[in-house]
Amino acid sequence: MSERYQRFWKTFGPGILFASTAIGVSHLIQSTRAGAEFGFLLLGVVCLANLFKYPFFEFSSRYSNVTGTSIIDGYLRLGKPILVLYLIITLASMFIITAAVGFVTAGFFENLFGVSFLGIWSLVILFGVCIAILASGKYRTFDSLIKIISAVMVVSTTIAFVVALINGPATDIEQVKPPEILTQAGILFLVALMGWMPMPVDISSWHGLWTLERIKQTNFKPRLKETLLDFNIGYLVTSVLAVFFVFLGAYIFFGSPEPLPNNNALFADKVVNLYTETIGSWSYLIIASSAFSVMFGTIVAVFDGYSRSIVRITQLLVTKNENEIVQATKFRKTYLILLVSLAVGSLIVVIPFGSNLTQLVDFATAVSFLIAPIIAIFNYRLVTGKYLAKGGQPPAWLKGLGIAGITFLIGFAVFFIITRF
Repeated sequence: MSERYQRFWKTFGPGILFASTAIGVSHLIQSTRAGAEFGFLLLGVVCLANLFKYPFFEFSSRYSNVTGTSIIDGYLRLGKPILVLYLIITLASMFIITAAVGFVTAGFFENLFGVSFLGIWSLVILFGVCIAILASGKYRTFDSLIKIISAVMVVSTTIAFVVALINGPATDIEQVKPPEILTQAGILFLVALMGWMPMPVDISSWHGLWTLERIKQTNFKPRLKETLLDFNIGYLVTSVLAVFFVFLGAYIFFGSPEPLPNNNALFADKVVNLYTETIGSWSYLIIASSAFSVMFGTIVAVFDGYSRSIVRITQLLVTKNENEIVQATKFRKTYLILLVSLAVGSLIVVIPFGSNLTQLVDFATAVSFLIAPIIAIFNYRLVTGKYLAKGGQPPAWLKGLGIAGITFLIGFAVFFIITRF
């Protein structure tokens, strides 16, 4: 194996973890709903969201590689109030987002194992297993397994997409008029769709943290272009799959007299049947297992990402002159406390929504979209100003796309607020 490929495989990992995390609520739920309810009307919106959010995730990878620190450390360089604001944003959104992802995962759990009587206990079981995996330090092994399962999901989705194109839509979609999007419900879904497409901007720091963790694991420092190649592969996979899910939703469900169910377990069953109706009934168990595993990998990554982020923020805000061993022990305990707190807080958030899947998901994704412009501006400032050496700054076209992305996010956020309130 040449040195080039050896370096690539040592770098490879955080981008696929990013993709594995993204192929969750935004794809299985929101993209499918977009196609099922509006046909191809929102396909352009999905593409634009992926395009305009791209710079802010790329900036996190870039900053981590060039500086050797996460972009969370960069927020402190912008000023302590900025880091405190990021902490407030994280605390304000993490329970809602974790609740939504957990709720969707519980639906695929109930679908896979054929149980419907557990209710909130499905979440309790899932959260408990997540905490056990992360607390035991076995996430590295689990992460490797999730990458394999995600690969199965990618292949399955691609096959389903190709077969659906060959077979054609279930109904004559050209004769079906999509519902009006410029209504209160339509605008809420539009914002919710973009909120997690492909992931919330406020968790862009996670990829940087995973990049640094990968460097620590392999004891290998990749070049900037190698880190960005790993990220770009993951981002491209998530963007293409989002388009595939819109097509599948439109081809199989759009125009159907039977709407997609609002119950999380029934919705999961519909999504799994989306595949089996195109690939074949023999694939049901494979698809059901893969879909649940991908969602479970997402919820584990969410628990890890939020806890890891808050630990880093806490280290930056309150760490005294303590040696590394004391710090490691102290913040390992903090990490475990955060895992449990995140589980309890998310369960409390889920209870008022009952089995109302779309209401919880739309609420969580809309919150993410409204806070996205703030994080986008922070990330842009860190990689285009004095905080990053000229050699590590993004090219002019990417800076321009960053400005366009900020304008896009602010414009839609203002539009949503005006039309909503």
